[in-house]
Amino acid sequence: MSLLLSPVKVGPFTLANRVVMAPLTRGRAGTNRLANEYMREYYELRASAGLIITEGVAISPQGYGWYATPGLYNAEQRDSWKPVTEAVHKRGGKIFLQLWHMGRQSHSSFHNGNAIVAPSAIKVPGDGTVRDAEQNAVPYETPRALETEEIPGVVQDYANCAALAKEAGFDGVEIHGANGYLIDEFLQSATNQRTDRYGGPKENRFNFLKEIVEEVGKVFPYDQIGVRVSPNGVYGGMGSADNFEAFTYYAEQLNKYGLAYLHLMDSTGFGFHNLDKQVTVFDVKKRFDGPVISNIGHTKDSAEGVIRSGAADLVAFGRLYLSNPDLVERFQNNWPVAEGAPYPDWYGRTPDAKDSLDGYLTHRPYVPPAESK
Repeated sequence: MSLLLSPVKVGPFTLANRVVMAPLTRGRAGTNRLANEYMREYYELRASAGLIITEGVAISPQGYGWYATPGLYNAEQRDSWKPVTEAVHKRGGKIFLQLWHMGRQSHSSFHNGNAIVAPSAIKVPGDGTVRDAEQNAVPYETPRALETEEIPGVVQDYANCAALAKEAGFDGVEIHGANGYLIDEFLQSATNQRTDRYGGPKENRFNFLKEIVEEVGKVFPYDQIGVRVSPNGVYGGMGSADNFEAFTYYAEQLNKYGLAYLHLMDSTGFGFHNLDKQVTVFDVKKRFDGPVISNIGHTKDSAEGVIRSGAADLVAFGRLYLSNPDLVERFQNNWPVAEGAPYPDWYGRTPDAKDSLDGYLTHRPYVPPAESK
């Protein structure tokens, strides 16, 4: 019997299987930052996943920074998400919203020329580029360090977004603490050179995430809140020499809350910084008693293996879900799994989502030969 396809308890929910649809930035919300009918169909097609985690959703105007991605910080945006959650629930699925602040990976053009923010005034290293509000590839900017007295307001933005998510019908939320975005910038010593209570030793660097978890915990029960981290990756110019010590400590601290899960990007599919030893799901499982999600580069067989090992309880699939909306059914029936979608299909690049449907809604469920007549 497949453990990957067996039920699992996550918080108050018994999920139908251990397959998680990973959060995937798709850029199909258009420039109005609203969920739309195309996004409703996209998520509905994938509702057989044990759990869907949405694409990153901006918690505030300050947190925004990726063209045509959705936001959730006002009533209009809240209402635009309701058809999405209703469609997923009608198919028996569960869906969490991912809370996202881009930090130093945003660009001032999204903010009327105002500086982007981060824990410290350290820009993404190297000569890489970011896309501005006109989709031009431009150099990364040096962010403005958040003042100590500003930070409680940012923490509250996370909680406000969670409250709107609850009103929109989401089953829970995932706090995005990975991939070099704002929370990750606070957690890592390479990007956090503060001297206040939010910087310095790992205990202080954890305070920002700690306060977010506790404020969001006033909206959703803790067992309907997940956290995502990426101690190994280089995306966004990340990587710190003390990451093993820091992130195993963070897992121990998060364990105190009884969270829905800890979502670990544990492989090196986004590159490996080579500054410290890799943090694996085995390391996290020793320190975190709740469900652990393993992510990056899994196949059906590797997912089955990591669950059978006891190191993870669920496995998230990302790129396979781009081209296989019915991934669970393909696994269940040993149907062919389509190759990953080509890179041009990943992101929308148009002001109106209807002009970016190729590669978004063109990947359809598998039709067995006997049913194709």
